[in-house]
Amino acid sequence: MPELPEVEAARRAIEDNCIGKKIVKAIIADDSKVIDGVSPVDFKVSLEGKTIVAANRKGKNIWIELDSPPFPTFQFGMAGAIYIKGVAVTKYKRSAVKDDDEWPSKYSKVFLELDDGLELSFTDKRRFARVRSLEDPVSVPPISELGPDALLEPMTVDEFYKALSKKKIGIKALLLDQSFISGIGNWIADEVLYQARIHPMQSASSISKEDCATLLKCINEVIKKAVEVGADSSQYPTNWIFHSREKKPGKAFVDGKKIEFITAGGRTSAFVPELQKNTGAESAKAAGKRQQVKVQKIKHNDSDSQDEEPEIEETAAGKSKVKQRGTNTKRASTNKKSKESNSDDENDSDEAPKKSGKAKQNKSSKGKGGDQKKKTRGTNTAAKRKLEESDDDEDTADNDASGDDNDDSEQDKDHKLSSKTQSKWKKTTKQMAEPRQTRNKPSKKQK
Repeated sequence: MPELPEVEAARRAIEDNCIGKKIVKAIIADDSKVIDGVSPVDFKVSLEGKTIVAANRKGKNIWIELDSPPFPTFQFGMAGAIYIKGVAVTKYKRSAVKDDDEWPSKYSKVFLELDDGLELSFTDKRRFARVRSLEDPVSVPPISELGPDALLEPMTVDEFYKALSKKKIGIKALLLDQSFISGIGNWIADEVLYQARIHPMQSASSISKEDCATLLKCINEVIKKAVEVGADSSQYPTNWIFHSREKKPGKAFVDGKKIEFITAGGRTSAFVPELQKNTGAESAKAAGKRQQVKVQKIKHNDSDSQDEEPEIEETAAGKSKVKQRGTNTKRASTNKKSKESNSDDENDSDEAPKKSGKAKQNKSSKGKGGDQKKKTRGTNTAAKRKLEESDDDEDTADNDASGDDNDDSEQDKDHKLSSKTQSKWKKTTKQMAEPRQTRNKPSKKQK
């Protein structure tokens, strides 16, 4: 993508080859997306017969100054490029039109033929560029909205530090903001931050004055070097991160140190974690917020992911504890029922003299029911199903026969409830075989 060095190379090519020459022919593409605010016919008329006086640039914008307005203005976008036939102009990625391609290129948006036969073409393969015809380019957008040019209008250290101290956004996002400083794009921002040893996400307001001075120095040096070699990347110093930023993650290194990639300022950013640390109160606060959000998200998830092993372990432990509590509750409930049963039996034994008639009637009824059930039980399955009822009959009969406290019988009942099912079946079968006569005898208290 064209940044300040690439656009400056194009401006210099126009300045060196076209100044003082008259435009004799103009061909304007019928592309309203790129040709902005003027019809192709009107644009053509405004160019033909005019003499080129100067070529100017601010940030990533060029305008050709003619002997009278309006002036053609070029905003390069992602793939805009200036080509002059027979003149070597830097061919950067995404904009290259081969020498053996048709001329003018099918991607040409503005084609100019000069009086000495020289031909110039502005091309844009991706149609993100904008070409305008403006009376005073400096006084209207987009040029009027640009910040100081990074090459032509360098800030002092004090000015730069004061400007950064007012900004609480990430430093890379700020450098990409053309209203703050114009001309810096993605690769320059990565390069100057790497050389200044500043993390791309570092809050601009948290950068010390000393680091501000270092960063400003790196901006000036990187841009001047890139412009000096005509934006020919093959001539950039070998220790620049530029040469490795296009490589795949895990395979990108600079001076033996690993390069990692993150999104900063909405753009993929290359940096070296070993050298570029994110420091400062603002970044620490932001990191704390991100960690808090992450923890909250993990707590609200189902703990099924392998990325959340600590939460899974904690959840598993919690389930285990809940399960154990459930078992203890069940046991406590059983004991509580047993105690309540014992208490009821004691009350019943105290009131036995008053209810002896009813007790005899109930026992007699139960005895008959027991005899009838004995006849109908034919299998162990039936015995298992009626186990609880037969146990109750046995306990009642034993209490009547012995006249002892019902507490003993209830303790026996608890013991039986906790024994294995097989022993219950055996006892039940044996009890059913006993004569009902002995169990129907009245107790001493009842007599």
